[in-house]
Amino acid sequence: MSLKYALVHEWLTPKATGGSELVVQEILKHIDADLYALIDFESTNPQSYLFGSKIGTTFLQNFPFAGSGVQKYLPLLPLAIEQLDLREYDVILSSAHAVAKGVLTSPQQLHICYCHTPMRYAWDLTFDYLRSSPMGRGALGWLTRYFLHQLRLWDAISANRVDHFIANSKHTAKRIWRCYRRQAEVIYPPVNIERFPFQVQKEDFYLTVSRLVSYKRVDLIVEAFNQLGHRLVVIGDGPELTTISKLARANVQILGFQPDSVVEQYMARAQAFVYAACEDFGIALVEAQACGTPVIAYGAGGALETIWEFRQHPDRATGLFFRDQTSLALREAVNYFESVKREFSPETSRLNADRFSPKIFSERYLAFIERYYREYQC
Repeated sequence: MSLKYALVHEWLTPKATGGSELVVQEILKHIDADLYALIDFESTNPQSYLFGSKIGTTFLQNFPFAGSGVQKYLPLLPLAIEQLDLREYDVILSSAHAVAKGVLTSPQQLHICYCHTPMRYAWDLTFDYLRSSPMGRGALGWLTRYFLHQLRLWDAISANRVDHFIANSKHTAKRIWRCYRRQAEVIYPPVNIERFPFQVQKEDFYLTVSRLVSYKRVDLIVEAFNQLGHRLVVIGDGPELTTISKLARANVQILGFQPDSVVEQYMARAQAFVYAACEDFGIALVEAQACGTPVIAYGAGGALETIWEFRQHPDRATGLFFRDQTSLALREAVNYFESVKREFSPETSRLNADRFSPKIFSERYLAFIERYYREYQC
């Protein structure tokens, strides 16, 4: 019997190009699924692999400025996702970092959710959001707190609509358990490592590539390199671009947004890639290693699963951790790296990156679906 699949993601826009979108792209290479999202501005984008595709959307599609960020309609996202009518499908696949897992399904349908993260602004980043946003202050702040409380309740309840969870890392699996009390199997996301040029000879600069938002802590990296004096290149765009540009001294070069080809070349040439955020997986850390470039990263979250740390694994090291999310801890890590950088093998970094290839992801993901669909039929 030929099964009908629906694949549900949060939003599809030209600016949404992170790890979750790469998972959607890889799934569609192997499964003939109808695609659904809150909004879609990719099927009309000639540069997108989804150009010309038929994609189901919600009422938010026609809201003003939705294409520049549907998150501005956050209170409506749970309602919107519940309006998708998926009754004709046998298997529902969701790729979720916000509300996609909340689609309504029947007992006759199998729902498998690939969870990139439980909704961060409802859980881990609640207080960061309240502190950094005008919505978190005064009388409006109390209204925002009440809404986030309601959002957490909906998020926890909607987790019960999922039959089986897949997590993109052990770190995410622990967060799924903490937020939803649900077990999740870990299948690491696909990283297109073949896209990144492997280079043995490195140049005398450090690199960070990131969206410039507060929790990425690019400001911490810039502050550290301001004091270290080593050359740092920062690639990325976001609401903190102006602030970080003002913070940077002469040895720190802020390039803003750059096309993939430029990012790839800088990653291949840098003597080390620096990252200060706690990520659920951290695809950029694997991409840097694919180039043969060692990583200096905050030792938390997915980084603990994707990097072989020099102090613990000197024979196969691909990076260094700094344990405190502070400028001082990063400076100490960079100084230590300067003393041992000749010990790192570009070939070892590349081999480590191979663990996260699209082929391994697709084999494990398809096997997971087959296993649980057989079980579901019994």
